[in-house]
Amino acid sequence: MKNKKKICDGENWLYNDIVKDHFFHPRNILIDDTDYEYDGMGISGNAFCGDVMIVWIRVDSKKEKIAECKWRTFGCASAIASTSMMSVMVTEKGGMSIKKAEKLKPENIIKRLGGLPDKKLHCSVLGDKALIQAILDYKNNRP
Repeated sequence: MKNKKKICDGENWLYNDIVKDHFFHPRNILIDDTDYEYDGMGISGNAFCGDVMIVWIRVDSKKEKIAECKWRTFGCASAIASTSMMSVMVTEKGGMSIKKAEKLKPENIIKRLGGLPDKKLHCSVLGDKALIQAILDYKNNRP
């Protein structure tokens, strides 16, 4: 029997420290959405890899900024880390404007993560799509 090589032995990951940090310690994750009040919700999925992301936002309507971004992701480490980083990016420094958030691209998220393995780049495009859906939901349902 040949020796089997460990995929992850705690030291030899495909991911950098920023990605690992957001995977092991995700920011703004929402486990139970039963009583969570939000202004917009979006869902995005990728049949290729099976990842699904749900994003909820609260908007400061006076400033048109994202005050809160919660999420839940069913997927791999890249998908979880990407959504976690996206939630940080749109809420830091008092919140990102809706207009700027609508222009957020996967490349922006990947750059903030310090990169992702090439085979995992498709995971980073889901969070921003769910965010766009949440923004559209907010716009369509606001008074």
